[in-house]
Amino acid sequence: MLPSLCRYHRQFSRALLPLASRQVQLKLLSSSTHVQRAKYGNATSERKKFYRDVTISQGEGGLYEINLDRRKLKTPGGKLFTVPNEALAVAVATEWDAQKDTLKFYTMHLTTLCNTALDNPTHRDKDQIISAALKFLDTDTVCYRVEEPPGLVELQKNEWDPVLDWIENRYNVVIGSSFSIMGPQIPEETKETFRQHLGSYNFWSLIGLEYVINQLKSVVLSFGLIDRHLTVEQAVLLARLEEEYQIQRWGNVEWAHDYDMYELRARTAAGALFVYLSSENATMKKKILQD
Repeated sequence: MLPSLCRYHRQFSRALLPLASRQVQLKLLSSSTHVQRAKYGNATSERKKFYRDVTISQGEGGLYEINLDRRKLKTPGGKLFTVPNEALAVAVATEWDAQKDTLKFYTMHLTTLCNTALDNPTHRDKDQIISAALKFLDTDTVCYRVEEPPGLVELQKNEWDPVLDWIENRYNVVIGSSFSIMGPQIPEETKETFRQHLGSYNFWSLIGLEYVINQLKSVVLSFGLIDRHLTVEQAVLLARLEEEYQIQRWGNVEWAHDYDMYELRARTAAGALFVYLSSENATMKKKILQD
């Protein structure tokens, strides 16, 4: 089981760990999302590595712990770092084991998400997280369309419309798109359907899903990713569609655009993986291990 999960973790989030060796520090996200605050997502945080071996163990209540040599990992809030299942424990341990001489916490997205779920620094419950996630529906990336230039108009129609059609059919809802700066009027029935759907996730999975939505600035693309209608690469490309169009038209700035894209892939992949591994759905975990 453990080798299979490690292999899946490397394949699904291959953009995650290679970033640890890069010499460019992650820029601070401009978003005000709760999971990116203070010490729970410090983009420039580093320290000298103080351990050699990383292991996992099962503690009280069947929860899994991360051990750095003989020290038990703790959260920024001082709590014992515990996760609900072995699969997530292995994934987090992989992040710590991949660190070299310097711990680069800004590459350890799964650890950050676990810390947020454990410490809950903003003291939110499930309903508050769901409400925060659904706010993105009113400003969803794929719902806002331009009227010019013609090339971008056509690109948005060709690339975004199929995803909108998919989610409307999948959840039997109406979303639509708009050229207005106010965006489309999302029916309350649609919001209620999505609210009920999000309510089926546990607290940990909601932390991850809200994180993904914040990265992509899109409920539509995030649902497409979590439902495996889209890959991480596809979801990120669709979220950056206008930027990619401008790059193709005007050219990119050396390594900067590529770095931004790979970093967004890393964060999005980590969030999706966190949702899967935090899910109470045993069938989903089995499928992940089989893949």
